[in-house]
Amino acid sequence: MIQREIIKVIQSELRPQKVMLIYGARRVGKTVLIEQIAQGFNGKVSILNGEDQTTNALLAEQSAANYTQLFADTDLLVIDEAQHIPEIGQILKLIVDTQKHLSVIASGSSSFDLQNNAGEPLVGRSYEFRLYPLSVSELLTQTTRIEFLQTLEWQLLYGSYPELTAIADCARKQRYLTEIAQTYLLKDILAVDGIKNSSKMMQLLQLLAYQVGSEVSYEKIANKLGLSRNTVEKYIDLLQQTFVIYRLPAFSRNPRKEVSKPGKIYFTDNGIRNAVIRDFRPLSVRQDTGALWENYIISERIKLMQNKGIISKHYFWRTYSGQEIDLIEETNGEIYAFEFKYGQRTPQAPNAFCELYPDATYQVINKTNMLSFCL
Repeated sequence: MIQREIIKVIQSELRPQKVMLIYGARRVGKTVLIEQIAQGFNGKVSILNGEDQTTNALLAEQSAANYTQLFADTDLLVIDEAQHIPEIGQILKLIVDTQKHLSVIASGSSSFDLQNNAGEPLVGRSYEFRLYPLSVSELLTQTTRIEFLQTLEWQLLYGSYPELTAIADCARKQRYLTEIAQTYLLKDILAVDGIKNSSKMMQLLQLLAYQVGSEVSYEKIANKLGLSRNTVEKYIDLLQQTFVIYRLPAFSRNPRKEVSKPGKIYFTDNGIRNAVIRDFRPLSVRQDTGALWENYIISERIKLMQNKGIISKHYFWRTYSGQEIDLIEETNGEIYAFEFKYGQRTPQAPNAFCELYPDATYQVINKTNMLSFCL
């Protein structure tokens, strides 16, 4: 069993009268993570499942007396899939306000649902964390660096969902990822806001998959799908809230020279991206290797920052004249620029960027130095 890096960050914040909200897509390992935290916790632990009707019945009576009866001898309360519990925000607020000895962890596969239900009542009472598929450093606990680099192509094609580490056969990997993309993730997306049109959502996902690394026009997508721009924007927001994709906005401090919108869309996991378009062909025959590399490396950087508890913001950069940089990372007021190349090319930083941001650092990330970037 691979120990998740983010566990240390969560444990450092875990304390009475605080709720740790853990978000992440289905099958990325939220249940295993909270079980690991529970096993390492020094005290009595109660674990509930929000999809179980018994849990709903136990928590339904929102009174101090009820929660004292339930949790008087519990030091840590864990609620998995908490978004399924009606009024979970009010329930958690009353629990932590009345059970002053109790620490709480709540997980959910949709930040949209859990934030809507838990967000406002828990202001000042909660910390938020995001769990992603396995990171490079987590995978390296099971293999050597040279073995990892020898199988790097597999990461670009199949991604890093935890259960894939136990599947050696490529055909089985493909079936597993396709099932997640077609069933679990789509089910979560459609359930969030009562969306009925699953075919349009899948078409949207496919369009986004083919545009990874490119700027996305909501208007053009809306025209292709026969939907309104507002509907496309809403669907993309739901895809982000259920951790299928994430949006990289444009970095701009000089709107007259730099593009300020629209943004770029990336998939949280390469394997899900390839499953959406049902394309797991080897890199040697693909035309999108650069896009796969860019998607993979940016996702790994975001995992690294989240797992280490480092607060940073990420953008892309482009001028109206076409000069661009793949990733801008802003941390503690410092600007770091990165360009991603699967091959050995090492282009210089664009002149316009150097003039506008002379104090920023610039680095090209390829297969030779990717481990130092991801660890």
